[in-house]
Amino acid sequence: MSPLTKIQSALSKPFMPAVFFLSGVTYDTVTLTRIDRLQDNLVLMLYLALLGALIILTGRLGIHPPPDHEQLASLSSFTRWVLASRPYYPMASQFLLGGLFSAYTIFYSRSATFTGTAVFFLLLIMLLVANEFLRDRLSNLRLLISLYAVVCFAFFTFFLPVMTGYMNATIFVIGAILSVAVILRVTQLIYRDNLDRSRREAIVMTVPAAALIGILVGFYFLNWIPPVPLSMKFGGMYHEIKRTGDQFELAFERQWYQVWKRSDTTYPSNLPIYCFTAVFAPVDLNTTIYHHWYYRSNSERPFMHADRIPLKISGGREGGYRAYSLKQRLDPGDWQVDVESQDGRIVGRVSVQVVGPAETVRTLTSISY
Repeated sequence: MSPLTKIQSALSKPFMPAVFFLSGVTYDTVTLTRIDRLQDNLVLMLYLALLGALIILTGRLGIHPPPDHEQLASLSSFTRWVLASRPYYPMASQFLLGGLFSAYTIFYSRSATFTGTAVFFLLLIMLLVANEFLRDRLSNLRLLISLYAVVCFAFFTFFLPVMTGYMNATIFVIGAILSVAVILRVTQLIYRDNLDRSRREAIVMTVPAAALIGILVGFYFLNWIPPVPLSMKFGGMYHEIKRTGDQFELAFERQWYQVWKRSDTTYPSNLPIYCFTAVFAPVDLNTTIYHHWYYRSNSERPFMHADRIPLKISGGREGGYRAYSLKQRLDPGDWQVDVESQDGRIVGRVSVQVVGPAETVRTLTSISY
């Protein structure tokens, strides 16, 4: 058996798609570092451009009949290669979609929390997994354009804030409009030489994709999309916070055996309490986050608004921009602080249980951040 035959035999094993899937996700997890890294964004833009070109070729070759031998002989070598590669278009589209969904899943996972913002993140995971079973369906132009709408939308959602330094509803809506514009342009290029079919079929192809983008815009206003490119790197409750040089000294109670503990989980009601967070933002992104304090007296009652404290942050620091808020004499019960973006989406959450007043304070342990 030749080496090539052995390789083909190994690749045909039923478990190989799962191996490639896990290897790809692992590779992206290691190599995709920062959401504002130019190299990573250029790779994603290249994937989007190649996928758009494949969709255009798939659509145009589906409209026009294949050339006969005489016509084929008159074509350039590159055009003949493009035509000969047509059976591999679904495989190439699957590869590009997998790369995009994998990267988006990693980026959005850093901003998602176990709240409503996880909805879009879970959708990306579902599409990432489903893509492994879509190869035989990726000749369907309507499906391709709809998936392309999702990957364009997910890209512009974080890319525009990174590039402009602004993060608000206006920037988000502009990203959605750009996504629709890209879809319309791709469809126009597919049907540009066939005007009789263009008006009718272009509508059939683009309406589902545009409607999908409209649904995702609704997700944004329901706070179901993670607040990318913001992500919370660290957070906790503390007795004292002191700044020494470039480090914050965070003091909390810890028994000698609680080596895993890095912040207070219970707290006396008669002492001031600090909520400390570190939120990553891209370079040149200056925005406001909020420490939104909530309180409930017991687990049978819902959390109620207590206070919302604005904190201005600047982007660029790898470990996140560090800030804290202070509260005095909290009532006993459950307290949580939702770290919110300017548009109200949750970046992270810190919780603590407040108990009765303490007569003495145990020896405090400090960590640096």
